[in-house]
Amino acid sequence: MTSTKPGISTLGELKASGHRQRSIKEELRENLLKALRDGEDPWPGIVGFGSTVLPQFERAILAGHDVVLLGERGQGKTRLLRTLNLLLDEWVPVIAGAELGEHPYEPITPASIRKAGELGDDLPVEWRHRSERYAEKLATPDTSVADLVGDVDPVKVAEGRSLGDPETIHFGLVPRSHRGIVAINELPDLAERIQVSLLNVMEERDIQVRGYTLRLPLDVMLVASANPEDYTNRGRIITPLKDRFGAEIRTHYPLELDDEVAVIDQEADLQAAVPTYLLEVLARFTRLLRESPSVDQRSGVSARFAIAAAETIAAAAVHRAAILGEAEPVARPVDLGTIIEVLRGKVEFESGEEGREIEVLEHMLRRATADTVRAHLGGINLAALVTAVETGEPIVTGDRITAKALLDELPDVEVIGDIHERLNANSDGEKAAAVELALEGLYLARRISKDPDDDGQTVYS
Repeated sequence: MTSTKPGISTLGELKASGHRQRSIKEELRENLLKALRDGEDPWPGIVGFGSTVLPQFERAILAGHDVVLLGERGQGKTRLLRTLNLLLDEWVPVIAGAELGEHPYEPITPASIRKAGELGDDLPVEWRHRSERYAEKLATPDTSVADLVGDVDPVKVAEGRSLGDPETIHFGLVPRSHRGIVAINELPDLAERIQVSLLNVMEERDIQVRGYTLRLPLDVMLVASANPEDYTNRGRIITPLKDRFGAEIRTHYPLELDDEVAVIDQEADLQAAVPTYLLEVLARFTRLLRESPSVDQRSGVSARFAIAAAETIAAAAVHRAAILGEAEPVARPVDLGTIIEVLRGKVEFESGEEGREIEVLEHMLRRATADTVRAHLGGINLAALVTAVETGEPIVTGDRITAKALLDELPDVEVIGDIHERLNANSDGEKAAAVELALEGLYLARRISKDPDDDGQTVYS
């Protein structure tokens, strides 16, 4: 929730209030230390980095370093960088109308210096929210020096100013982020000659445009992200620029299964109820793919893969509910099959696996499901359910079978109640999903069979 903007409107009032000017890195350092002392979480929404990446990131901030995060796609690099602005003061004073958001105590452009000299303590002051002090740029091959640093503005020259006049410059992203944070995503994709333009910004904190130097004591924190695959193949961070980053921090995918599930649960926009054990299947599936020799591990398997998978099975449940008239859509294990065709393009396979992509994905999904069944239903004796399936009518499920229809065809055995209790299944949809998980586990353990019928539905018998 945004607090009320301060009512101070002139330099004189600002001085009288006792306001203290701080550089961007002093601001981040002091606010981080306060959060740590107060036991607050400085990084809300960041999962899985608690004992690895975050301590390194915090030390870099305390040291006043510019930072580059190095890691495969979908590891949360950009998410972490965007959290930085929460460490900024909520409101900071700027010179009213100043192009670069300069502090009233320290104007740096010729226009602001002239204005401050003329008005003195009557210099008008505005307040800028921290959300306006974080700028992000995706590095692309067509990014220019003008985009990042600036260029001569022909309109200002046409108005009568000389070409060497500093006030003819149209400033780029970096100087416009004065007293803020600049984040450059996928830095190696930035052309090397463009990376050179950042050298002075990072070391001398000034900018050079069209052959003359405008000395601006810029106050910026530069952070960046890079993918190791891009770093070594498509592009690289030039050595002088790499040397100017005070910290290079490696990120990683979640190390623990619970963290992987938490990321999916936090980030996925689910349109239907998805039982936690199905999210766990997807988390295990993703982790198995990251370990598979069939998958190109240099590219990695992004967390976005598992998030998209969760959204896909939720969408399958909504689709089924709309067609069959179910009031509350609940994802079931039968929906897991929908993710193979939809998401196979999000995984990069080794060249020798051409033509086997679906086979690999299906195998890994079966392993993930079996592991989840053992984790959640281990200790329950399912022999009675096996016997009932073998001696009774086949059990039919699928995307055209409602939860109630599935429950009505189940045999009357006590173990089904145990399954519901173990998996906290209360509604019809949750109960049907729980039984499907058990049936799929029995099939994967080769205790019952599973075949498609003429309508494409799944028959356990």
